Amino acid sequence: MSPSPAVALDKGATVWLTGLSGAGKSTVACTIAEAVRTSVEVDVLDGDELRKTISAELGFSADDRHRHGVRVGYVAELLSRHRVLTLVPVIAPYTRTREAVRAHHERQGTPFVEVHVSTPLTECARRDPKGLYARADAGEIRGLTGVDDTYEPPASPDLRVDTTTVTAQQAAESVLTLLRHRGLLSTLHTSVGG
Repeated sequence: MSPSPAVALDKGATVWLTGLSGAGKSTVACTIAEAVRTSVEVDVLDGDELRKTISAELGFSADDRHRHGVRVGYVAELLSRHRVLTLVPVIAPYTRTREAVRAHHERQGTPFVEVHVSTPLTECARRDPKGLYARADAGEIRGLTGVDDTYEPPASPDLRVDTTTVTAQQAAESVLTLLRHRGLLSTLHTSVGG
């Protein structure tokens, strides 16, 4: 994949990609980052990595999942406020968490874009990149989001993409198009190579 030609980020923004494990959130985020990396400051906040660092003491209870999401949202807003395109492929299974993160961005005047990577559970389980669904089926783990713990899909996300019907490149292009329409990217010639 070749990077996009000169893209200017007019203002930092957070793009929060929510969806089940295996939906394609990280793949789409990394595809976006690769497409714009040569022109703008961009960072991908990986949920698994952040759990090992800023949320190392948290478990997977509903309150801990909420706390983790709010912490990630705080870091994302801080980066975005400093003119970084911040891509956040984090499940954040609860509406209250995503609403709290959006509200924090709004209070700071920082753009927040919610993308629901709406790949169905059956496809996520088929892909099973981390082996979580197989472990849940075998009874080795409990509390897997979408299986025996709640995932609340966004009712009105800014964008919804299903990676069973579009490629990662097409999903990334949809996000970039939305950012252009919101006035956050200044060129109309951004494209994701395939």
